[in-house]
Amino acid sequence: MSEPIRVLVTGAAGQIAYSLLYSIAKGDVLGKEQPLVLILLDITPMMTVLDGVMMELQDCALPLLREVIATDKEEVAFKDLDIAVLVGSMPRREGMERKDLLKANVKIFKSQGAALDKYAKKTVKVVVVGNPANTNCLIASKSAPSIPKENFSCLTRLDHNRAKAQIALRLGVTASDVKNVIIWGNHSSTQYPDVNHAKVKVQGKEVGVYEAVKDDSWLKGDFIVTVQQRGAAVIKARKLSSAMSAAKAICDHVRDIWFGTPEGEFVSMGVISDGNSYGIPEDLLYSFPVVIKDKTWKFVEGLPINDFSREKMDLTTKELMEEKETAVAFISSP
Repeated sequence: MSEPIRVLVTGAAGQIAYSLLYSIAKGDVLGKEQPLVLILLDITPMMTVLDGVMMELQDCALPLLREVIATDKEEVAFKDLDIAVLVGSMPRREGMERKDLLKANVKIFKSQGAALDKYAKKTVKVVVVGNPANTNCLIASKSAPSIPKENFSCLTRLDHNRAKAQIALRLGVTASDVKNVIIWGNHSSTQYPDVNHAKVKVQGKEVGVYEAVKDDSWLKGDFIVTVQQRGAAVIKARKLSSAMSAAKAICDHVRDIWFGTPEGEFVSMGVISDGNSYGIPEDLLYSFPVVIKDKTWKFVEGLPINDFSREKMDLTTKELMEEKETAVAFISSP
C-alpha cells in the first residue's frame, strides 16, 4: 500500500461535506488502494457537530481511512496537504448583495490561501467550491504565491453534469451517452452552457447534440436557462441548496485531476485564464473545456466559437472582471 494522501475538506460540518466525506473515505475518488488521512476544518462554533461527523466516519470502519482529524485551526488543517477541497464559505443570506457576499468571502479565502502557502505541499491541488467560487479561487491563488496558479481550480463540474443530464433527459438516453458539453465562465447565472461541440450516442451512433435534439430554439433558450438557474430551482424545491449533486461533482472533478480525463473527452473546470486561445482576458478564474493528464490540465484548443457563443462568453467575462475588481479592492483595503 502506498503512503496515505492528506485530504482537507473545509466547511466539514456542512451538508455538502456530509455527502462528500464518505465517498472520499471509501475510495471512490482516489482509488480503492489509496490510504488517506482526512482533515476536517470548520469554524469553532461547529466543533461539536464536527466531532459527530468524525465519530460517524470512524464508525464506517473504512479500510482506507488511516486517520480523521477535526480542527478549527488553519495551521493544523493545512499542514502537508496533497488535496484541499475548500467548501466552507459564507452563505448568501436573504437581502444580501453579491458584493457583501464577496467581501465576507474574500477574507476567508485570503486567509486560507495564505495558510496553503505557509503549510501545504507546493504540489497541493486546490479545489474551491464555496461561492462565489471563481473569484474565491482567484483570491486564494493570489494569496498563495509559492503554489503554481495551475494547481487551483474551481467547481463548474456540477453545471457540466446538469447540462449533460438535461440533454440526456431530452433524448431519453443516459448521461454517460452525452460528452463534451462545455460550461464557459462564471459559476453563476451568467455561465454559458454550450453544446455546440457536444456529442451524444443515440442507438449506438455518435452524433452532434444539435443534430440529435433537432430543436435549436430549445438549445439556445430553455436549456441554457434551466442549467443557469438549476441551483435556485433546487433551493426553491428543497429549501436547502444542492448537496448530493454538488458532492458528486466534487468527486468527479478531483478524480479527473488525479487520474486524468478519458480519451476523446473533455470536462469543464474553472481555471486560470492565462494563455487561453478564446480571447478571455488573462488573470481571471474562468471555466473552460480542459483535458487532464498526469495531474496537469490543458485547455481544449481550436474549438470554433460562433457569434451567439461569443456574446454569452463575453457577458460572463464582464461579470467575472467586475467581481475580481471588487474582491481585489477589498483585499487591498486595510
